[in-house]
Amino acid sequence: MFDGFTEKRVATSGAEIALRIGGSGPPLLLWHGYPQTHVMWHKVAPKLARDFTVICSDLRGYGASAKPQGGDDHAGYAKRAMAKDQVEVMEKLGFRRFSVAGHDRGGRVTHRLCLDHPERVVKAAVLDIVPTRDVFAMTDKALATAYYHWFFLIQRYDLPERLIGADPAYYLRRMLGAWSGKEQSAFTPEAMAAYEAAFGNADTIHATCEDYRAAASIDLAHDQADGETMLAMPFLVLWGEKGAMHRLCDVLAIWRKRAIDVRGKALPCGHFLPEEAPTETTAELIAFFGKGSGT
Repeated sequence: MFDGFTEKRVATSGAEIALRIGGSGPPLLLWHGYPQTHVMWHKVAPKLARDFTVICSDLRGYGASAKPQGGDDHAGYAKRAMAKDQVEVMEKLGFRRFSVAGHDRGGRVTHRLCLDHPERVVKAAVLDIVPTRDVFAMTDKALATAYYHWFFLIQRYDLPERLIGADPAYYLRRMLGAWSGKEQSAFTPEAMAAYEAAFGNADTIHATCEDYRAAASIDLAHDQADGETMLAMPFLVLWGEKGAMHRLCDVLAIWRKRAIDVRGKALPCGHFLPEEAPTETTAELIAFFGKGSGT
C-alpha cells in the first residue's frame, strides 16, 4: 500500500512512534484518526510523495506505536503529549519545521501542535473536525446522537474496554460504516485487515479510550488556559458534505474564531476523506501546501 516508503520506529522521551516515510521535498507529516492507523493515508501518501517527504505516523496508543499509561488524570493521552511525541520524531528525522495534516483525532493533535509549537509549523490542515471545546460547548441531542462514542469512550475504566473487547472487529466495522458516506466500500481489504489487527489489541482499545478521556478532561483544561489565542500559520479545513460536522455546524465559521488565515471546503464524502475521496483530498492538500520550504 505504500510503495517506496520505509518503515521506521523512532524513540521519543514519551513513547516509541511507528511510521512510514517516503518521497522527497519539503516535509509533510500526516496523522490519522479513530479507530484507524496511519494506513488510512495509503491512497493519498504515495501521490503526495512526488512533491514532499511524507511521514505517516501512528499516534501514541494507536497502531504499532507504544501505548504508555494514561495516568489518573489521563495526561499520558493529552493532545499536548501526543504533539510533543511527533515534534521529537520530526527533529530526529532532521526536520525542525514542517507542514502537517491531521484527520479526526490527528486533527486535534494538529490543533494542539499549532498552539504549543507554532514555530515548528509551516502550514497546517485539519480534516473533518472543529475544536474539541467547541464540540462539547455545542452538544445537543443531535450532536450527542452522532457523536455518541465520545460519551461512551470516556466512561470509567473498564466499561468501554470490556464492551469493545468482546467483539472488537464488529465494533470497528460498525464505527467505520456509520461514519463513511460510502459505508465500507471506501476501505480496501488491506486497510481493513490492518485496522482489525491493530484494534484487536486490548492495549490499543484501552489507549484509545484514554485518548477520549483526556479530551473530556485535561485537554479542556489546556484549551481553557489558551484563552482566545489565534493561530497565525496558514490553516486549511476540509470536511465531508455527507458527514456530521457538515450537518451540525458552520465548520469554517468556527475555525475562523481560532485561526487568522483559514480557508477550506466540503468534499463529496463522509468522514473518512483520504479513503472516500482520495483524489479530491490529494488535490486540495497539494494546492494548499504547494512546494514551500521546511527544514
